[in-house]
Amino acid sequence: MALKKSELYSSIWKSCDELRGGMDASQYKDYVLALLFIKYVSDRYAGVKDALIEVPDGGSFQDIVTLKGDKEIGDKINKIIAKLAEANDLKGIIDVADFNDADKLGKGKEMQDRLSNLVAIFNDPNLNFSKNRADGDDLLGDAYEYLMRNFATQSGKSKGQFYTPAEVSRIISKVIGVNTAESQEQSIYDPTCGSGSLLLKAADEAERGLSIYGQEMDNATHALAHMNMILHGHPTRVIQQGNTLANPLFREADGSLKQFDFAVANPPFSSKAWSNGFNPVEDEFKRFEDGIPPAKNGDYAFLLHLLRSLKSKGKGAIILPHGVLFRGNAEAEIRKNLICKGVIKGIIGLPPNLFFGTGIPACIIVLDKENAEERQGIFMIDASKGFVKDGNKNRLRDQDIHKIVDVFNRQLEIPKYSRFVPFEELADPKNGYNLNIPRYIDSQEEEDIQDIEAHLLGGIPKGDIEALSEYWQVYPTLKQKLFEVANRPGYLKLKISIEEVKACIFDYPEFISYGQEIQAVFAAWQAKNTPLLKAIQPGNHPKDIIYSLSEDLLQAFTGKRLIDKYDVYQHLMTYWVESMKDDVYILVEDGWKAELKEVINKKGAVTDLICELIPKELMINRYFKAEQAEIEKLEAKRDEIVRQEEELEEEHGGEEGLLEEATNDNGKITKANVNERIKIIKNNATFADELKVLKAYLKLIEQEAEVTKEIKVLAQFLDKYVLTKYGDLTQDEIKTLVVDDKWMVTLQQAINSEMERISQRLTQRIKELAERYETPLPELTSRVDELTSRVEAHLKKMGMVW
Repeated sequence: MALKKSELYSSIWKSCDELRGGMDASQYKDYVLALLFIKYVSDRYAGVKDALIEVPDGGSFQDIVTLKGDKEIGDKINKIIAKLAEANDLKGIIDVADFNDADKLGKGKEMQDRLSNLVAIFNDPNLNFSKNRADGDDLLGDAYEYLMRNFATQSGKSKGQFYTPAEVSRIISKVIGVNTAESQEQSIYDPTCGSGSLLLKAADEAERGLSIYGQEMDNATHALAHMNMILHGHPTRVIQQGNTLANPLFREADGSLKQFDFAVANPPFSSKAWSNGFNPVEDEFKRFEDGIPPAKNGDYAFLLHLLRSLKSKGKGAIILPHGVLFRGNAEAEIRKNLICKGVIKGIIGLPPNLFFGTGIPACIIVLDKENAEERQGIFMIDASKGFVKDGNKNRLRDQDIHKIVDVFNRQLEIPKYSRFVPFEELADPKNGYNLNIPRYIDSQEEEDIQDIEAHLLGGIPKGDIEALSEYWQVYPTLKQKLFEVANRPGYLKLKISIEEVKACIFDYPEFISYGQEIQAVFAAWQAKNTPLLKAIQPGNHPKDIIYSLSEDLLQAFTGKRLIDKYDVYQHLMTYWVESMKDDVYILVEDGWKAELKEVINKKGAVTDLICELIPKELMINRYFKAEQAEIEKLEAKRDEIVRQEEELEEEHGGEEGLLEEATNDNGKITKANVNERIKIIKNNATFADELKVLKAYLKLIEQEAEVTKEIKVLAQFLDKYVLTKYGDLTQDEIKTLVVDDKWMVTLQQAINSEMERISQRLTQRIKELAERYETPLPELTSRVDELTSRVEAHLKKMGMVW
């Protein structure tokens, strides 16, 4: 059975439990990722002639497996890894972690057990990467990215900078035009490549591939980048280790700085030691001709290095803190020079708290040397409000990424979000080449202004109703249905009560018609894509599938009023991540099979059989509705019995109640206690009332037990029918269950929820305005005076007068 992506991730992440305690995430990642790498290359290349990676005798993961329980396991793992490293020129890359470090892994038996357990996790039969046929989807590379993100999250403020969030990397890869690359001979470069995540995402955007170059100062992080490249299928990458600013290692034969077609970077923000090791004034590479950055802030140093590293038509992007857009002095001069040269194509303002090394907001500065002298301005996007909370960080959603990329690449001007700012405006003395985005894009939400006259005299301001024009364009006569002119110009009032607003909107023909229109759009998309989904077969690439689905869904909802196509897109992408992706990976590995899997408890006993592709609920809904309905009927009967029991308990329970003597020390009334009490009082007329209640309660207990037994028997029969049906399913039936009943029904419900959200928004706003101005201030004052007089009168009668 295929390994689900989510299971792969959680299984590998579980390995970290063996290492927590002795070191933090910034250290134990080296152990986990090294074992992941060795496991992968061993599964894929051991015994394979002319393989990209040579797995020598005594240098494989299987050699490590034999060490479980060995007293010298740490030292011997080091030696095995050393053999693999030496055979592939990976010394200093995969052997960074010391598996014999007693300070981190414990001494003696503690180290032995810890490493044995760690190896056992990676030795799980399900983690056999030689069987992964979805190569084009980088199953292992994606798992590596998942681990890197988690490590970065746990590594603390100063140690998470080795990783650029994949969402930001995706934006950069799509806005610098990597997809225009025509040959693998073209190059991409990252001068501060960290673990290589940004570089990889950008390079992967090129259909024909690119030559990859990167430099990283930290030795351990430099090793991570090498492993990341290999796991993502880029074994011919060139990753150097060293200080990029002081000693750039990529040079031409004449010693000049090597230049690339594309360049990306996420350098350390505001580095105070950027000029260590060299004198920028005498820089041999002429990187600082537009100005020398401040001695204690290296943001522009990295930007200028990146710019110098681009060819004459090169394109790039760099992530920097917002301060580079507006800080003065030396940075202002550099900024002015760059603007005047036209090399800055655009600026994308990102939400705060995205990055692992800092919580401050950052921006992407997009550079483009091609036709720079003809550029007329800079395209700006304020994307600071599009994100979702994810633990203690913020994260860009798929819809945020897609919107940024669409808007930037098409240079679309959207109020409060994006605009093209001409150089004349930037150069205006009042702006002085300041690039601070809020100067040019006012993204603040409109204030909900209170109308004093309406508070005094009543009525809803007409302007507030006109502000809902997007709704009136879709429901052109609804406004007349809801409102009429008030007693003076410029104000309206509701024709109906506030309580009737929701029903009026939801039942209105134009509202119903719009809902049907949206459902028709989804139905057309469904009809088009259902055959494609049912044609999934082993060897297909899941990423190609979701790309085709999602882009077509976006196109289907483009231009539809009220409903945001990116919101609809996000519903699909969320469902893809949560469930659909795992289903598709099963299908592209195993085909359309309804395989059952044992559920085993902690004692090793099988407690159930499940099908991950087709849950039992789907089978029941399609094939066993009558049987399920019978069970639900009995469950309703049982619920009614329980309700009657609760009524008796409420009426006769508690102290001195007729059921008190049948209650145990925990406050529960039990059948045994009831029978015992009946036995004691049954011949005593004094307790006739209590006896009657006890017998009534006993009868309910017995009825509940009988119905519960019936439910259990029917449920067992139903489960047996379902399990038998799994084995009888045809391939067409499986496709119907998965595509029609599971995927499409879920997405249909998501569209319905979006429609509900739109209508609720209108309803709530109208009710809010109506309630706000429902009672004029003089009337409120009069009521207050009246109530005050009443209270004073009551107090006077009570003799409480001051």
